[in-house]
Amino acid sequence: MLYAVLFEDNAQRAADLRRRHMAAHLAFLEQNAARIHAAGPLQQTDGDAAGGLWLVEAESAAAVDTLVREDPFWPTGLRRSVRILRWSQVFAAGRRLI
Repeated sequence: MLYAVLFEDNAQRAADLRRRHMAAHLAFLEQNAARIHAAGPLQQTDGDAAGGLWLVEAESAAAVDTLVREDPFWPTGLRRSVRILRWSQVFAAGRRLI
């Protein structure tokens, strides 16, 4: 199953925490590339940081939750909230998939 993972970050601490832990976070994403198909930051329309988005393939939401908690960003307090949502892709590369 595919899941969209939406992260909302702690705005007051985000810049410092990202800078200090980014190398470990990126290494974690690379190590989990078979499950994390895409990942990247989200921004407010004014350009301010807003959080992040992952697209994950996993057997269950519980497996995604475990993956999120293994991310080096998790214990730092950067993430204010996380939402794990099932996602069905119906369109890609200009074509319908259903």
